Amino acid sequence: MAEVERPQLYLVTPPEIDLEIFPDRLAAVLDSTEVACLRLALAGKDEDRIARTGDALREVAHARDVALVIENHVLMVERLGLDGVHLTDGARLVRKLRKDLGPDAILGAFCGRTRHEGINAAEAGADYVAFGPVGTTALGDGSLAEAELFGWWSEMIEVPVVAEGALTPEKVAELAPLTDFFAVGEEIWREEDAAAALRRLLAPLG
Repeated sequence: MAEVERPQLYLVTPPEIDLEIFPDRLAAVLDSTEVACLRLALAGKDEDRIARTGDALREVAHARDVALVIENHVLMVERLGLDGVHLTDGARLVRKLRKDLGPDAILGAFCGRTRHEGINAAEAGADYVAFGPVGTTALGDGSLAEAELFGWWSEMIEVPVVAEGALTPEKVAELAPLTDFFAVGEEIWREEDAAAALRRLLAPLG
């Protein structure tokens, strides 16, 4: 039996960022483990704050050859020299944005727990599709993206799949054979030592 490839790590920023502190925290995590991509996922719509944060994090990420995408703010991609965009509303805009951003931009889509939405995003040109939450959370309606969805996707669809939302070491162990990426954010940033929290979370990967 072929050995299952270890999923890659996709880091997500916290929704609130203190630019005095966070770039150093981010650098420590990026220096402690291999990260494939970073998502800037700020809350709110303060354009100046988003731009300043994007500039600061781009320097940290690109110095370490880590791609940086931004959540939803498509017009910021070119302006800030970012690598692409992560859409939180499924497949709706993927086809248009693939034309607008060109073939080299990273374009990802969060599709909740919906296989159909994921297929639409993949067919429209998404580079990856994310499903979640995979763990129990008080947010949303309590329904989860189950292991069965990831198993089906990895067997049937070539576009990479991302597991995210309330990850635990148990969920990492369960989904490791079925997903291409784990998107990790609040699970580690709420801890003082984010790099150590990340090591604990991903311990089942060996």
